[in-house]
Amino acid sequence: MTNRTAFVTGASRGIGLACARALADAGCRVVLAARDAAKLEAASAEIPNSSWVEIDLGSPASIEAAFAKAGKIDILVNNAGMTKDGLAMRMKKDAWDQVIATNLTGAFLAIQQVLPGMVKERWGRIINISSVVGLAGNPGQANYVASKAGLIGLTKSLAQEVGSRNITVNAVAPGFIETDMTASLSQELKDGMLSRIPLKRFGSAENVSAAVRFFASEEANYITGHVLNVSGGMYM
Repeated sequence: MTNRTAFVTGASRGIGLACARALADAGCRVVLAARDAAKLEAASAEIPNSSWVEIDLGSPASIEAAFAKAGKIDILVNNAGMTKDGLAMRMKKDAWDQVIATNLTGAFLAIQQVLPGMVKERWGRIINISSVVGLAGNPGQANYVASKAGLIGLTKSLAQEVGSRNITVNAVAPGFIETDMTASLSQELKDGMLSRIPLKRFGSAENVSAAVRFFASEEANYITGHVLNVSGGMYM
């Protein structure tokens, strides 16, 4: 992947940061993007041949400005996401709108920013980070699940649109991954999750980034429209 430029959203921590490191290790120039400038600067300082831009996936203007600053992108990893959980019956419209705007609409607008360059070059990799809950559902997360299921539909439709231009579009669907976001969950909830995982352990951010690196590589050049579960068998 030498001489390729990868843009990773939500790259200041967790899965996004692991993806940035994995792509840099594979020879890419990496642009780290997230909302927290201080964390981005610290993360980028540890990754050779990387840079960073601030981005708010809930703001179309911020998305446009970030990609204008980043320049031509060969590999896009749509990883940024947020949750505002609650039972559907009581969920406020703002909680629905914010999650859909960031997780789904933001990813779509990011794709629109990179597609013209990829079509011109007749080469591109788009990798959307979905979730196993986008396939299996999850109570109390109607907005988040809808956004992640939407990413899968977007992946499959886009793969059919741009395949003739040598652009692949795939999705990675992580299961329970140990990150800052999951560290605050109760032990009771974690034990319940563990009982549903055949491999009897939680995943790491590096498990997910390995799948992303594969999809970005030449080895995966005949795979498009695919959803790869990285869940320890939690969903089959």
